[in-house]
Amino acid sequence: MDAREQGFVDVEISAKGLGTITFGHPMSNSLPGKILRKLAETITDLGNNDDVRVILLKSEGDRAFCAGASFDELISIEDFQTGQEFFSGFAGVINACRKCPKFIIGRVQGKAVGGGVGIASSVDYCFATSRAEVKLSELAVGIGPFVVGPAVERKIGLAAMSELAINASEWRSAAWAKEKGLYTDIYDDSESMDLEINRLITQLLSSNPEAMSELKQIFWQGTAHWDQLLIDRAAISGRLVLSEFTRNAISAFKAK
Repeated sequence: MDAREQGFVDVEISAKGLGTITFGHPMSNSLPGKILRKLAETITDLGNNDDVRVILLKSEGDRAFCAGASFDELISIEDFQTGQEFFSGFAGVINACRKCPKFIIGRVQGKAVGGGVGIASSVDYCFATSRAEVKLSELAVGIGPFVVGPAVERKIGLAAMSELAINASEWRSAAWAKEKGLYTDIYDDSESMDLEINRLITQLLSSNPEAMSELKQIFWQGTAHWDQLLIDRAAISGRLVLSEFTRNAISAFKAK
C-alpha cells in the first residue's frame, strides 16, 4: 500500500510567510493516530518557525473536510492504554492549535464529523462552503465528544454543543454552524471561498506578528488547564471504546 493511502500531512511555506498544512486520508479524510500526531507536530513546528507568519489548515479534495476518528483503528483497540493514547491524538491537535502563537485559518470545504468539528473549532478563523455540514456522531457509536467538547463549546456555546452531542445522528447545516459561530463565513463554492481566504491572508501577512500573537493569547485565555483536561477526557473515551456496546455499534456502522 502506498504510504499516502494510509494518510498524510503536507506542508508548504511561501516566501511571504504563509505556512499551509494539508492533511488527507482516502476514507473521507479520517484521522488515524499517526496522522493526528503528525498534524499536532506540524502545527507546533510552524508555530515555532520564524519564517511563518500565518497558518492555513485544510484537507485534501473537494468533498469531506474530515470524517473524524478512523473507525478501522477504533475497532482494533484492545486495551485502555491504547484507547487513551488514540483519543489523546485529538487532544494533541487541539492543544497544538491553542498554543500556536500564529493565527490559524481554517478551510472547511465539506462535511465535518466528530473530530473534524473539533479541528474546525480549534482554528482561529474558519471559512466554509455551504456543503460543510457538521455532526458530532460519537454518542451514536457509544462514546461521546469528550475530547473535542471543550473546543466546540468554546466556539459555539454549551447549548449548541449539547444539541450536536445529544442528537448525534443528525446533520446541522453550514448555515446553522455559521449562526452558532463555528464558521465566520460560508460560500457557495470553493473558488469563492478561496478568494476570500487569500484576501484575508494577504492582509494578515502584512500585519504586526507581535500584535497577532498577543491577540491569540487573549482569544484563548482560560484554557491553560486543557493540557490535563483533554487527557482526562481521552481516558473516558479510551474506557468506553472497549465496551461491548461501543464495539457492536462501530461494527454495525462499518457494515452499512
